[in-house]
Amino acid sequence: MKKTTLIMVLVGFLALTAGFLVKIGSLYQNAVETIKPLSFSFPDVEGQMQPLSQWQGKVLVVNFWATWCGPCLQEIPQFIKLQTEMQQQGLQFIGLAIDETADVKAFLEDVNVNYPILMANDTGMNLSMQLGNIVGAIPFTVVIDQEGVVIHRQMGELSREDLLASVDPLLSKKI
Repeated sequence: MKKTTLIMVLVGFLALTAGFLVKIGSLYQNAVETIKPLSFSFPDVEGQMQPLSQWQGKVLVVNFWATWCGPCLQEIPQFIKLQTEMQQQGLQFIGLAIDETADVKAFLEDVNVNYPILMANDTGMNLSMQLGNIVGAIPFTVVIDQEGVVIHRQMGELSREDLLASVDPLLSKKI
């Protein structure tokens, strides 16, 4: 009897903990937080430092990814397409690779990515956590408006529909 009671208590505790973590995650994901001035620089695959400030005034979709992450690789073709379709409206994708430079270079030889890929490594993972990635998952994407405000966070794969729902109102907004 004591063993059954103990198991029931443990299962209840785990369910309560899981529910709590899901609730906290959704609060972080949906929160709007001013992060001005968001400032970082990471090298591109050639080693040239690329400061975030060069894209100031654009709507930014900052995607944390890796070559070994299946869901990350599934997002990239839609990001490439949206970058082509919407860059004239002020949308800019930036890929922050949590990966080895050699692996990213090999990937980029096979996939023609039309937006900047920067080498973020462990520092990038720390940045993602500061931006609301409370579990350290990838892919992780943030949408930042023209004024530097994070308006959307997404742990896991980001659908085209969710992305467009976040960026469309920003692209029509006049500053």
